[in-house]
Amino acid sequence: MSEIEVRVAETERERDDAFAVRHEVFVEEQGVDEELEYDEYDADAVHFVAYDGDDPVGAARLRDAGDGVGKVERVAVLGPRREEGIGRSLMAAVEQRAASLEFTTLTLHSQTHAADFYRVLGYERAGEEFEEAGIPHVAMRKPIR
Repeated sequence: MSEIEVRVAETERERDDAFAVRHEVFVEEQGVDEELEYDEYDADAVHFVAYDGDDPVGAARLRDAGDGVGKVERVAVLGPRREEGIGRSLMAAVEQRAASLEFTTLTLHSQTHAADFYRVLGYERAGEEFEEAGIPHVAMRKPIR
């Protein structure tokens, strides 16, 4: 296994790679409706893609939710590549960019099965469980300044 490199998707190819990972994880694996997976926020969000060599293996996006809050969304790692630290690398890149954009807090909607992953990274649960795209989620937040 080569070293994972997380990049901000600045080219059309990198963005397509991020979308391909999201499609495989959310649409194909989890059955999320494609109409829900791609939305109006994709145009303005900062997209991240994790590469193993030339192969995209993870993705995430960050968008401005207003009032100094950044919203982390669409964090995905290909099934066979989970438990390798790729999610941590993605989140580190997201948090670094969020700090450079002067966000003071990050929020996210974690699928309930992934909440412990975010908790270990310093995110705290904010509220009760709810359903999003037919999947149980919980809101989480973390101050970053």
